[in-house]
Amino acid sequence: MTTASPAVVAASKLGLTFQTNDGPVQALADVDLTIGKGEFVSFIGPSGCGKTTLLRVIADLEKPTSGTIAVNGMTPEQAREARAYGYVFQAAALFPWRTIDANVALPLEIMGLPKAEQKERIRRTLELVNLAGFEKKYPWQLSGGMQQRASIARALAFDADLLLMDEPFGALDEIVRDHLNEQLLELWARTNKTICFVTHSIPEAVYLSTRIVVMSPRPGRVTDVIESTLPKERPLDIRETPEFLAIAARVRDGLRAGHSYED
Repeated sequence: MTTASPAVVAASKLGLTFQTNDGPVQALADVDLTIGKGEFVSFIGPSGCGKTTLLRVIADLEKPTSGTIAVNGMTPEQAREARAYGYVFQAAALFPWRTIDANVALPLEIMGLPKAEQKERIRRTLELVNLAGFEKKYPWQLSGGMQQRASIARALAFDADLLLMDEPFGALDEIVRDHLNEQLLELWARTNKTICFVTHSIPEAVYLSTRIVVMSPRPGRVTDVIESTLPKERPLDIRETPEFLAIAARVRDGLRAGHSYED
């Protein structure tokens, strides 16, 4: 995707090798990738291919051992300190002793925002994820899907332009997952956030994304970057159209071409 604005994420020859007791493990190798403002980019590949590792490098949760990466023109460490992104993990990771509004408030408390501003941001973000009215519930009182929406609200609360999402719907049943996919697209359209999304699901990647990054087994490399030709407005039944199925077939072919059964 060509964009006149500065890249939100720019990686060049990015590599990461972990040192383990059994020797070095190369997780990422020669990753070249540029993500522009307002894109929805999904990362897909086999288990262990480095999708989550790449997301963690963007978030400064892992340090690359070669190459370069910039987030909003800064190092990942500077971007983290500037609170330039929100991160949604595979599990909702909500504190069970805190109500939903108190969970969403956590990053705002750490930032030291005034109580009035905290309250307004909590109200706004819970409305964005359709959880208005559930402020005083505890996580255990909500369904899995609602807990993940609360986790997304917490990531949105400090209003970063970049949202990093690591298989946030992977543990949910298909009906709930479909519903949350629809809601996530609506949220993206309303906020114009840049979203980096890790998934194992080909239909999910195709349905959500403006671009799909296909990765190889370890060491993770970008083997294909597929531009979506689907319209921005995407009802669920778009998944039955020839255009959708053609993109899904290209993703599937890319995964097969890059896969090895030697491990």
